[in-house]
Order: sequence, then structure tokens, then C-alpha cells
Amino acid sequence: MTASSRGRRAAASVFRSTTSQHQVCTSCTQHLLSRRTYAVAATSLKTPSPTPDSVLHHSKTSPPPVTTTPYKTKAGILLTRPPLLTPPLTSFEKAFFFYQKRLNERLALPFTRYFYFKKDTPADTDYKIKARERNGVAARELGGYRAYGEEAWNDELLVSGLDTAGGVKESGGENGLGKMGLAEPQHLISTLLKESRVRAIEGKDGAAVEVQEGDVVHVDRELERPLKRFTDADRKGEFTRLDRRLERTLYLLVKREGGGWGFPAGEVEGREGLHQAAERVLVQTAGVNMNTWIVGHVPVGHHIINPYLNRESGELEQQGVRTFFMKGRIMAGQANLKGNLYGLSEFKWLTKQEVKKHVADKYWSYVKNMMADR
Repeated sequence: MTASSRGRRAAASVFRSTTSQHQVCTSCTQHLLSRRTYAVAATSLKTPSPTPDSVLHHSKTSPPPVTTTPYKTKAGILLTRPPLLTPPLTSFEKAFFFYQKRLNERLALPFTRYFYFKKDTPADTDYKIKARERNGVAARELGGYRAYGEEAWNDELLVSGLDTAGGVKESGGENGLGKMGLAEPQHLISTLLKESRVRAIEGKDGAAVEVQEGDVVHVDRELERPLKRFTDADRKGEFTRLDRRLERTLYLLVKREGGGWGFPAGEVEGREGLHQAAERVLVQTAGVNMNTWIVGHVPVGHHIINPYLNRESGELEQQGVRTFFMKGRIMAGQANLKGNLYGLSEFKWLTKQEVKKHVADKYWSYVKNMMADR
């Protein structure tokens, strides 16, 4: 017995067992089950050609109309230069770190000079001369205070430049030390440079001889003073240089077509992802003379320009733009807009506050939260 006949008999038994008002006879049941409607439909779709045909002729329809999407997708790049210096210390931080140094000076074990310097050598004599000038304090930048003695309780850091009302004067502190006196970084640098001068040399008989004021001492190399935080680019106001505002994050801003400023951006092409599109846009915008790195595969922000529709017909007249910004870092090189593909004319490296002054208010409302405060 074939599978089809078994199925027919099973279906017939179901029909017989059904309690209904209208009874179906056996001959009618066999006739209903023998009708293979799917086979008839397949026969009607049979083509005269013996080769297989994957096209369903009965379901042929016209191609769908080409519709224009209301938005264009763009990939933007938030290229940054990270801070190169720590932020300037506040008055409280200066006083706190200075206090910690003096506290460590008191809690540390006494400085054993002869462990580091052989007795009666020029190095030992040099140390004794400098230690005598700072009242025997081992640290070089803490000033000549007396950590041990009857007046040791009164050696706290006295802030210079205070008026009678307790406020800080606008002018600098006494002796040009600044508002925080001995805790000012410039004073610490000057003290360390002064301490580095040679104060004792070896005499003709081998004994140590103190160097007097005005004596010429041969040294291997001149001491270099640390560079200032305020660079030449800051003084000249050159916004295209990367060596400005060293304590802040800088962002690459370009002048777009029509005179507006914004971050580099371009349309996503083909099957590109945002990461790949951002890399391409950066090269097409600022050239290849930069060592950059696109951070991650997820955008850090977006900007939307809504499409323009005709009020009467409702048809789309101008596409909107959705720009997704990827974060990037520049590690070396410089931007070069020569031959760029977007018609850009200028670029600047700006801080977050400076970006706000260059871009439109609507643009700023979209991009302000993806930039760091410092």
C-alpha cells in the first residue's frame, strides 16, 4: 500500500467519524480526496521549454519605482590632539602639595650626609654650603624654615599678597614670588636652578675650595631652564599650530562651502561602515601627512539637518543630512587642505570654548556634548 492510499483511507475514516447533520458517502469521500489541486496548478505553470525556469510567469510584476530617501548619511571625524600638560594648579593645590613636602620632610629619617658624600670632598663641601643657607633642611625647594626648635610650630606656609580683608590682591606677592609665595611653581624652579650651581671645587692641593661670587667655574654644559606653558603659538595667536594651549584638548575645525565652520564630514559610499568612511573622509580632507587613529567603531555624536518638503505637493525638494561623528586622535604631522575634495579653504585647531565661537548655535547644540571640557 502506497503512502498516498494510506493517507486517503485515514482521511476517509475521519470523515466517517464526524458527527454532522449532512453525511458524506464513501464514493464522494474518495472523489474529494483524489482531487490533487496542487498538481493541477503546477501543470498550468508548466513551460514548453524542457530547461528549468526559475521565473514564475504568473507572478511577474513591474519593477518597484525608484524612490529618493529623505536623508543622506555622512561620516564625520572629531579629530583631537590630547592635552600635553597637566592643568595649572589652583591656589589650594599649590599650598596642599607644598605642605605635603614639608610634612614628609619632618616624618622622614634624618638625612645621613656621609652616606652620599665622602667627608671633606668638593661634593660634601658643596652640600654643606647649600644646606647652611636653608637652615639644614635636606629638601632643596622648601625654603629655609626651621623644622626643629622652639619656633617649629610657626613654620606654616604664609600666603603672600593678602590684604587686611583676607582677600588676595591682584598684584603679585612679595619679592616677586607670586600670590602663593614659596609654593609658586616659578619660585620652585628658580630655587632648583640656584641649587644646581657648583659652590665648591677641588683646589691645587686636593682640598675643597668654596667658589666665591664672580668666580668662573668650568662646567660640562649649561643648565637649561624648563620651558614655559605659554608657547610662541599662544603669543602670536596662530590657530593652525598644534603647539598651542598645551593643557587643553584641541579639535580640528574646517571652513566648509558657504563660509560655515564645522568638523570634517563626507557621504558614506557603497557598503562602507562609519569607521571606514571616517578614515577616507579624513584623508580626502586633510591629506596624508598625518599619523592618526580612529578610536572605536561607534559614533560619539551626531548632527541632523531635516529635509525640505514642498508645502503644496508634499514632494521632497531637498534631502536632509544625518552626520555621525567618529572620534580620532592625531599623534604626528599636520593637516593640509591643498587639493581636498570638499572645497575647504581654512582649518584651525581650537579648544571647546573656541569651537563655540566659530560654529552656528544649532550646530553647537548637537556637538557640544561629545567634546571634553579640558
